[in-house]
Amino acid sequence: MSATADSGVAAALREARLLDERLGEIDWSVLPVDAVRDVVTVPSGGLARMTMGPLDGERIVLVPGMSGSKEDFTLMAPLLAAAGYRVEAFDMAGQYESHAAGPENLEPPQRRYTLDLFVDDLVAVLQTGRTPAHVLGYSFAGTVAGVAAVRHPELFRTLTLLSAPPLSGQALRGFKRIGPLSHVVPGRALGRPFVAALRRNIHGAPRDRAAFVTARFALTRTSSVADIMALMKRTPDLAPALRATGIPILVAVGEGDVFPAAAHRAFAQRLGASLLVLPTGHSPCETAPHQLTTAMLALMRP
Repeated sequence: MSATADSGVAAALREARLLDERLGEIDWSVLPVDAVRDVVTVPSGGLARMTMGPLDGERIVLVPGMSGSKEDFTLMAPLLAAAGYRVEAFDMAGQYESHAAGPENLEPPQRRYTLDLFVDDLVAVLQTGRTPAHVLGYSFAGTVAGVAAVRHPELFRTLTLLSAPPLSGQALRGFKRIGPLSHVVPGRALGRPFVAALRRNIHGAPRDRAAFVTARFALTRTSSVADIMALMKRTPDLAPALRATGIPILVAVGEGDVFPAAAHRAFAQRLGASLLVLPTGHSPCETAPHQLTTAMLALMRP
């Protein structure tokens, strides 16, 4: 990217930050006005999905992470659609309105949510529409999207890793709060306490957001959260293989993420990726949607 382009993106990010600072409360349970709901069939069952934007636009697939849902992109999706993209987001298996999707639906049936289950589901979603697509994987879904990109690079035009685990192996060791305990507590045993902590809003989310996060746990399977916590203790080292694909990559993260910023910087370096550090926490898609959208557009329109 040229110095002129860099300065242009920097100016756009400054303007976007002003817009993000003016965000007010919303009802997170309500999808954007023009969004269309459907259910996409994948190996683990049916996944709840929203789509919006021009039918002939380049495709963007936004994937929420553990305990998340498509509504995490309620503020971003209209911005991307207004830029001319066809945008979709879906609840991963076991999460919120995709709670009925799970390992028991596989052939043959399985007992646990596995990394392959989530990767195969994402690949199936991508194959339902135009490819290659721009893909964003948020938090644990960054690992899922990364594995899918290594296995099927032809499906990916760009990849944005939003607050994705930057460490391989026992990645929970890097968590600022539970890191020291994660070595001695089995991953699955962390699932229920994690859900309880989010229900109590110990992360200090705004009132409107906290209300929705609590409400969707009425559907989300605690077993899926527990299995994902266990999977994060076996995070694959994707950097060499991802870099070798040549897919343009953006690593985006908030200064107050659950992993230290230094770990994300090192991860971006190993990937040969662009890095965006935002003045927010683990969820820039909710708290800095204009800035994140601006950076994604710069990646998608080099």
